[in-house]
Amino acid sequence: VARGASHTRMSWHAAWRALVLILLGVFLRSTSRNFTNWTFEDTLTQIGLGYGLLFVLGLRPSRDHWIAFGAILAGYWAAFALWPVPGADFDYAKVGVTKAWLDSHGLTGFAAHWQKNSNLAWAFDTWWMNLFPREKPFLFNGGGYATLSFIPTLGTMILGLIAGNILRSPRDPSGRLRWFALAGAACLLAGAALGWLGLCPVVKRIWTPSWVLMSGGACLWMLGLCHWVIDLRGRRTWAFPLVVIGANSIAAYMIAHLFDAFIAKNLLTHLGAGVFRIGGPGLQPLLHGAATLFVLWLLLYWMWRRKIFLKI
Repeated sequence: VARGASHTRMSWHAAWRALVLILLGVFLRSTSRNFTNWTFEDTLTQIGLGYGLLFVLGLRPSRDHWIAFGAILAGYWAAFALWPVPGADFDYAKVGVTKAWLDSHGLTGFAAHWQKNSNLAWAFDTWWMNLFPREKPFLFNGGGYATLSFIPTLGTMILGLIAGNILRSPRDPSGRLRWFALAGAACLLAGAALGWLGLCPVVKRIWTPSWVLMSGGACLWMLGLCHWVIDLRGRRTWAFPLVVIGANSIAAYMIAHLFDAFIAKNLLTHLGAGVFRIGGPGLQPLLHGAATLFVLWLLLYWMWRRKIFLKI
């Protein structure tokens, strides 16, 4: 908008960006397969599915952002709540849910409307996923992830839109910090209350509305803290490693998914497992993971130094 781009041009760009994000997620989910794995739970795909509406909202007044946020969370909650809970004869083993898992992690009472692989989103995917070519019919996702999670994920994205507008607003610094503190606390408390009361369990894998609120509240607090330290206090040097990642966030996500196992294996091959046991066997996974992350960061730093930024 600041450069004078037309609404039509921006809309086409937004549509293209959404499509690329969706296909990048499908690509990542297909790298270990011998065929295109048409699945839509990858983070990039989830963002792409909601990005078009987010773009439209971005050009609307902030009041509409809050209305859309509330409508999405309330509507998604109601859709799950109205979907019937499976009967006592439902065979969970056929949808990849063992009795041991149910005994330790299963949801009971009203919260059972969000039970793994027996909820509204699972039912939708048993129809939607089988519209695409597959080796065998889709019956369930082993992790319980679902396509429809892009709807509450859009709620998370709207919170980011709202937060960005607060940072750009003419409010004085103390007013911005106060907003982040209060909005973060309200979201955290609301999400925790919904889970504690049994009205909506806090489940990350299907991005329940209560999870949107709790995770969003934590992010608002973290953003407010970083705004105070970096923007207002001017303490920026410590954040440089994060800047290198953030400036190439899509590249970082792709590299982490494509090369992490390769790097982790070669660290063991060439340095030996003993190097990572220097602090004892209990710390070996932590040190090995930290070394892998450092190599991934070096790849991003190489791109940073050469001004190579992957943008859509």
